[in-house]
Amino acid sequence: MLEFLPKELREGFDLARARKARRSRLRVQVGEAVFPVLRLTENEILLEAGMAPRLRGLVDVYDGARHILQALIIATTEENGRLVCSFKRSNTVRDSAPLDYERDEDAPVGYLPKA
Repeated sequence: MLEFLPKELREGFDLARARKARRSRLRVQVGEAVFPVLRLTENEILLEAGMAPRLRGLVDVYDGARHILQALIIATTEENGRLVCSFKRSNTVRDSAPLDYERDEDAPVGYLPKA
């Protein structure tokens, strides 16, 4: 749809999209290297091609300082100046260990000590 707009207007839209992405708190970290995320979906992540190398392997995704996702990237393609990285798997990061039993909703929260 954008191909019908004048070139200057398309460049303005691209510049605005890039500015918005830079303000995003989402980022990918591979070792010590950090790359801003343009878009994150269930199966892929979108990065700016000029800033990030072709990624492959295990990466960590952060929202600000909070670790939200760990993903295994298997394929990277470049489309319109953007790097599209596909996930083989992605795991959400939890701040507590998963339970191996079902917690009863009516269970007491705590017990009072004997007097």
